[in-house]
Amino acid sequence: MKILVAGFEPFGEDIVNPASEVLQLLPKTIQTHKIDTLEIPTTFNESSKVLEQEMKRYQYDVVLVIGQAGGRFEITPERIGINLDDARIPDNNGKQPIDERIQEGGASAYFSNLPVKRITKAIRDVGIPARLSHSAGTFVCNHILYQLGYMHEQYFPNLKFGFIHIPYIPEQVIQKGETPSMFLDLIAKGLITALEVIVSYEDDIKIALGEIH
Repeated sequence: MKILVAGFEPFGEDIVNPASEVLQLLPKTIQTHKIDTLEIPTTFNESSKVLEQEMKRYQYDVVLVIGQAGGRFEITPERIGINLDDARIPDNNGKQPIDERIQEGGASAYFSNLPVKRITKAIRDVGIPARLSHSAGTFVCNHILYQLGYMHEQYFPNLKFGFIHIPYIPEQVIQKGETPSMFLDLIAKGLITALEVIVSYEDDIKIALGEIH
């Protein structure tokens, strides 16, 4: 099995992004499965193009994208990408789409086909805060998760795909009051745990990880 783990470059006011920093801490293999890493641009136009080019070149079995979710306490596997770009701030190219569909001919939403509940539970079981998320937002993170679902439907029928949001790291929150953060080595441990689940299980588990609001 060939796995690609991609992480976004810094964006907004941040000069680092744990999503790209953590790539350096991931192993080259999980069990016998090869892992490649890739930094992708935090832009609406280029992010999916860069990712698709890499996917076509190497024919990956699994693509997992990592993104920063400042303000979250936990590592949060994402369940759903919606067909909507609605940016609160411009991307790194200055583009700020408002209420735009990502794919005119695409579904309203695509669900990750990774065992997201099993992943969430496994991360918790190794002592790291984790929560299943049902909203990847409407910025570039949601955009890429949706595009992965679209590419799976259109071009890569055997692809396993998903997205995981991670918190800030401590150096990002020194001037941000009570904003939560997580050490990079713990984030890496959580992601390695997620990858171990991905290579070990096809099916998900049926446990209560939903939300009441």
